[in-house]
Amino acid sequence: MGARIAHYVPDQPDDLAQQQALVERAIAERPDAAVFVPVHATAMGDSVCKLEVARIPTVNYLNRLAEGRFVSYVGSDDYRLARDIAAYLFRHLGGKGEIAILEGVPDAVTSQERMRGFRDALKDAPGMRVAATRAADYQQETARRVMSGLLAEMHRLDGILCANDVMALGAIEALEAAGRRVPLVGVNAIPEAITAIKRGALLATVDFDALKIASIATEAAIRYLRGERVPAEIILPVSIVDATNYQPWDRPLEARESPRWEDVIARR
Repeated sequence: MGARIAHYVPDQPDDLAQQQALVERAIAERPDAAVFVPVHATAMGDSVCKLEVARIPTVNYLNRLAEGRFVSYVGSDDYRLARDIAAYLFRHLGGKGEIAILEGVPDAVTSQERMRGFRDALKDAPGMRVAATRAADYQQETARRVMSGLLAEMHRLDGILCANDVMALGAIEALEAAGRRVPLVGVNAIPEAITAIKRGALLATVDFDALKIASIATEAAIRYLRGERVPAEIILPVSIVDATNYQPWDRPLEARESPRWEDVIARR
């Protein structure tokens, strides 16, 4: 679309101070627009104000900011996708059993909404019991370590809810090291998760595709700069991915196609 993109990526995941510094650096370089995924819903408020003062139109994506003026918000429904994937696991377990939950960074908007979805799915499944909930910060090694500890404590575990695929992969490593098989689900439909589904290590994931969301968010910013009207909110659909339908996701991220703007907007 004729735009030049400059990326400002923190070295440490979800590091507030580092992202605040990166926003300052980006503002100093005077971009025509910003496409911004905040690491926290409220703590990045001052940075958002600085973008506004600098008159840099901003598209907020993935993590919804609590305050600020934006061209558009582009994301997926974290609550719904978590509720749906939890209900999928509960159906697989016949509506009865003991589960563990691996949540992401507790202060992250995505983690809060996904936990709310998990909890509401549990309300509709009275035969399910949460034996343990642990924060694994959306990180694979942290999840492996946390799950190893849980497996040492828990003789019975019927299922695992993971708030993202990276944590699911860490949990799988812990399960395989302990010689145990427990059905588990994740979120993101990343290529490694699809591989795990193909080999039977992961029951299912849900398509929270950051590549698609970021692509549409970037296009929204470019279209706004061209003077086009952009919807104030664009929510991409939720799809559960399992052994019956994984084929469209069975490719590297760079080989996946960006969604067509017209198709996404038409579904709103």
